Amino acid sequence: MGHTITLMMLITVEFLGVSSADTHTLQYLYTAVTPGVNFTAVGLVDGEQFVFYDINMTRRISEWMKKAEDDDPLYRQREMEHVKNQQDSFQYIVARVMKIFNQPKGIHIFQRIYGCERDDDGTTRGYDEYGYDGEDFISLDLKTGTWTAANDKAEIFINEWDPTGEKAKHWKDFLEKDCIDQLQKVLNYGKETLERKVPPTASVFQKHSSPEVVCHATGFFPKTVMITWQKDGEDVHEDVDLNDTLPNQDGSFQKRSILTVSAEDLQKHTYTCVIQHSSLEKEIVLREEDIRILNPDRRTGGGSGGGSGGAPIGIIVGVVAALVVVVFVGIVVWKKKNSGEEKKTLSSREKVKLQTQSRRSLHTRSSLRQLATSEMMGSSTDGSASGEAESEV
Repeated sequence: MGHTITLMMLITVEFLGVSSADTHTLQYLYTAVTPGVNFTAVGLVDGEQFVFYDINMTRRISEWMKKAEDDDPLYRQREMEHVKNQQDSFQYIVARVMKIFNQPKGIHIFQRIYGCERDDDGTTRGYDEYGYDGEDFISLDLKTGTWTAANDKAEIFINEWDPTGEKAKHWKDFLEKDCIDQLQKVLNYGKETLERKVPPTASVFQKHSSPEVVCHATGFFPKTVMITWQKDGEDVHEDVDLNDTLPNQDGSFQKRSILTVSAEDLQKHTYTCVIQHSSLEKEIVLREEDIRILNPDRRTGGGSGGGSGGAPIGIIVGVVAALVVVVFVGIVVWKKKNSGEEKKTLSSREKVKLQTQSRRSLHTRSSLRQLATSEMMGSSTDGSASGEAESEV
């Protein structure tokens, strides 16, 4: 499978490069957790949540999506009927999959993520993937219009669940046409929010005596950004670690690229960090003289004003968010171990990032899974979403 489904890890959406054509995405995630098949449905457009449903059909939509109900009085009814049908379908699917795996009880997680994307040059793509307990299960091959099984048990399921291929044909047609139409509708409703452009704040810093030089961009929107290193005017690709894009609490994003270089090489050559973003008329170029040295023995406030100090606030927020996710994943694994279930190995989204052929990467999916999970655990979404999306949630 081209896009490995990972068990509720927080990795943000990023693209493998910055293109002259922006990419817009529409995604939906269904998550069911046993026992009891607790069900949630989440919808995102360009990485922004605009609809959420829980097992009780409690619905929250973003403020700007409420315009859809004003334009179409039957919008909410159709959507809720569709989500209820998907919830009922998931109950059957989860029961059947557990039986195929010979797992009559215990904590299990079944997920589906599907959606489409469109470049401004008209290029479109779609995908539909299912995962079970953090592992790939089945996916839709849009070229052939058939399901692809990740293992023998998934093959058994496909033969029982969609023996004639009607479901595969239906979703292929949806992803190639109706999904793109829905994407445009949602973009129109959220145009003011989704098309805002906020430039990044950039900094370069280095921990005292460390060979790692960090180039950090934060506070930018939309999420697509490119950070590159240059050595004497030439791009550097070796000894560079490009981290995932992380969300900030205010809805903006942050990203950093780490260059490992010796003190001698840093003195001998001219290194620059180049940041490109759609909000910028010209790229940001940070040079050696912009590097801030962070003294590990001092605990002064960092800020953006330069001088010695702690890491930027954006990085701290990202680290805290990541720790929260690690704690939650630990709880899930602990519960599985203590319920006698076989320990599952969490697959790495980082590997998928290097394999994917499209410019879609994984914040989209993994962040979405984390969002669905946190909602299921009873957390709120600070008022940004109070309820809903169109038909195919």
